[in-house]
Amino acid sequence: MPRLFQKITIMERVNFDELMLLIEQKKFRELKDILENLNEADVAEFIQELPQNDAIIVFRLLRKEIAAEVFSFLDIDIQQLIVNAVTDNELQEIIDELFVDDAVDIIEELPANVVKRILKGIDPKKRNIINQFLKYHENSAGGIMTAEFINLRKNMNVAQAFEYIRKNAIDKETIYTCYVTDSSKILEGVVTVKDLFLANDGDLVKDIMDTDVISAYTSDDEEEVAALFSKYDLLSVPVVDKENRLVGIVTVDDAVDVLTTEATEDFEIMGAMRPSEKPYLRTNIFTLARNRIPWLLILMISAMFTGAILTHFEEAFAALPILVTFIPMLTDTGGNSGSQASTLVIRGMALNEIATKDFFKVLVKELGVSVIVGFVLAFVNLVRIIIFNPGQTLVGVVVAFSVLATVIIAKSLGVILPMLAKKLKFDPALMASPLLTTIVDAISLIIYFLFAESILPGL
Repeated sequence: MPRLFQKITIMERVNFDELMLLIEQKKFRELKDILENLNEADVAEFIQELPQNDAIIVFRLLRKEIAAEVFSFLDIDIQQLIVNAVTDNELQEIIDELFVDDAVDIIEELPANVVKRILKGIDPKKRNIINQFLKYHENSAGGIMTAEFINLRKNMNVAQAFEYIRKNAIDKETIYTCYVTDSSKILEGVVTVKDLFLANDGDLVKDIMDTDVISAYTSDDEEEVAALFSKYDLLSVPVVDKENRLVGIVTVDDAVDVLTTEATEDFEIMGAMRPSEKPYLRTNIFTLARNRIPWLLILMISAMFTGAILTHFEEAFAALPILVTFIPMLTDTGGNSGSQASTLVIRGMALNEIATKDFFKVLVKELGVSVIVGFVLAFVNLVRIIIFNPGQTLVGVVVAFSVLATVIIAKSLGVILPMLAKKLKFDPALMASPLLTTIVDAISLIIYFLFAESILPGL
């Protein structure tokens, strides 16, 4: 049975509790046999659930090839724990087995003294590549690319290409997509193994390759590179320098990591929190609190303006107390309306479906939506007030007009603020629900009491 299917079958019948029991019973040989048939990501997840001493023991049980792969899946704090526990030779074996991009990601997160220890022992050629990669910004294409790829020459025939792939594939991260370069490493084309397989042995690579190559520059933002995978259904993207020399590739697994990280950051910012670098269960309560307090303070202080507005119009609702009962409905409706618009716009920009140049198109569309939604909500409120509050028809009119105006303004701000943030090079997610709701609350109250003073007699 192929190893892949063995892993799936074993994973179905083995759970972490059983593995924990093997550790308690010190049945390490049996544990080792099971772990080496599990997927490396699952082994890493298991190790992260263990106490520190047990985590080190279990990691040491693994063969070096598996240990290196497992190491790349571990969180940085567990990686550092293992680095401090293993010998220099063991550490060198782990790093040597890693792909360059994984090694770079790990080195960027470790303390300087640990990095020095790692770089001292690894292969000089790999050390030079790592040092080169460390020069790129960590959130750029250069920061997430890998140097392990297959590059062919256009004058090779298919038989020579396959011979080259067989000889060099062992330490490459992907071989399905091969890139064609000249003697100066200038990117000239791309060819897949499928293309080669379907061609005749004597056919030349230059006659098979596709010269229309989707590529990225080393300085391109990682999120823009990740978007190329979704747009063009790619498995890898070549990364070139300013002279169009091929220096690395970004693979689809790295693109998925980028998209997951960016989506998580956006959700956290939209929830009025500073992004966290660790999973929730491995983040201590002080860090969680520190990530939330700044935005909560900002929102609390800004909400004081709402109180100031209520104080300013105190005479109005003192003269007609029924006005107060509609304030929660009005502010909630405005906040929800703005959140709907901002969520769609922020997500659209994240997926590159909406650009800043589309501002007026999006604004006009949301204005149309807000008018329809506003009229429906205003009519429902007017009818409700007439039925349940006889004799308060003018109050119903005030509430209806206020709802209509609030919905239109809230949805407009839901478009304007995120796109303005994007134009100013800020994260559009900053203008999401909490901040937008606070702004809309203040505006809706001003509109409400201005309508009340204009329409209702005696105010």
